[in-house]
Amino acid sequence: MTTAADDRVLDDHVLLRTEGRAGYLTLNRPKALNALTHDMVRAVDEALARWEKDPAVETVVISGAGDRGLCAGGDIRAIHDDARTGGTASADFWRDEYRLNALIAHYPKPYVALMDGIVMGGGVGVSAHGSVRIVTERSKVAMPETGIGFVPDVGGTYLLALAPGELGTHLALTGAPVGAADALLCGLADHFVPSGELPALAAELAHAPVHDVLARHVRPAPPGGLAGQRAWIDHCYAAGTVEEIVARLRARDEPAAREAAATLLTKSPTSLKVTLTALRRARELGPLERVLEQEYRVSCAALSSPDLVEGIRAQVIDKDRDPKWSPARLADVEAEDVARFFTPVPGRELRLASSGSPQEVPW
Repeated sequence: MTTAADDRVLDDHVLLRTEGRAGYLTLNRPKALNALTHDMVRAVDEALARWEKDPAVETVVISGAGDRGLCAGGDIRAIHDDARTGGTASADFWRDEYRLNALIAHYPKPYVALMDGIVMGGGVGVSAHGSVRIVTERSKVAMPETGIGFVPDVGGTYLLALAPGELGTHLALTGAPVGAADALLCGLADHFVPSGELPALAAELAHAPVHDVLARHVRPAPPGGLAGQRAWIDHCYAAGTVEEIVARLRARDEPAAREAAATLLTKSPTSLKVTLTALRRARELGPLERVLEQEYRVSCAALSSPDLVEGIRAQVIDKDRDPKWSPARLADVEAEDVARFFTPVPGRELRLASSGSPQEVPW
């Protein structure tokens, strides 16, 4: 049986520990909200591959160092610099990251994601595809990509396309974060556990099966907000275009609907239209692997879009929160502008073997 003495560091930013029947994986960049680098993705992939073959490791637990969250996404400063110079580092990173997302979705052992605090972008990718997804009263789960001139990726369009009604469309376009109850409602998480109980839960997984440990800690989640807003969300976001979605939102009496319309008008017009198309296509593509292939095509196309560099500049680099989108208006984004994101590029496609739905895990 493995013990805590087997602690390893595959990368300074990924800490590994095995104890009893569990393998513990900690993303360790707390000052950067545990944002993922390429080396971290490789380290997580290597650990999962090794633990899958280790009969002593029956459960895998992923968490984030520090007290702010599991993971705020990818290292978008690096993506900004790569996009500015026309490099290939981001495409290489996404290729390995999306493969990791698919691996997590099909992992044959219980994969327990502690989604405490901030869980955004790439953080969703390393958690919400897992078989046991735990949120707390501190959880803030989001895919905020349209605000930086990007499009939800890491399987985000797959997950959001499966959300009830048009909730996923609302979250994808606005980038709004959700708490525990709404994450559960949207299918982004499975269980609510008070944050103060997470250390005990994680420790107990070293000695007991997942279902036994969950039974001792799972509680009802505090009420959320989305369930009571389904009427206007489902009606407005069922529209065929972003322009019509905005018009419907503005015509509603609910303040939250009008706030959503105002929010959408601050996002990249191109990203909004590409995101809506990606979500609608994801519903027809089938398994996660096919959607990840589409996301890779879209993400690589975004590297040559002016909005990605400008969005990251405004939100992260200069922090003036005043991006100059190009085109600046929804009406100026042509159909061919959107189609470009979905056009296959020979020699730059991601190919993932599709194995259908995630495997059933016997626990």
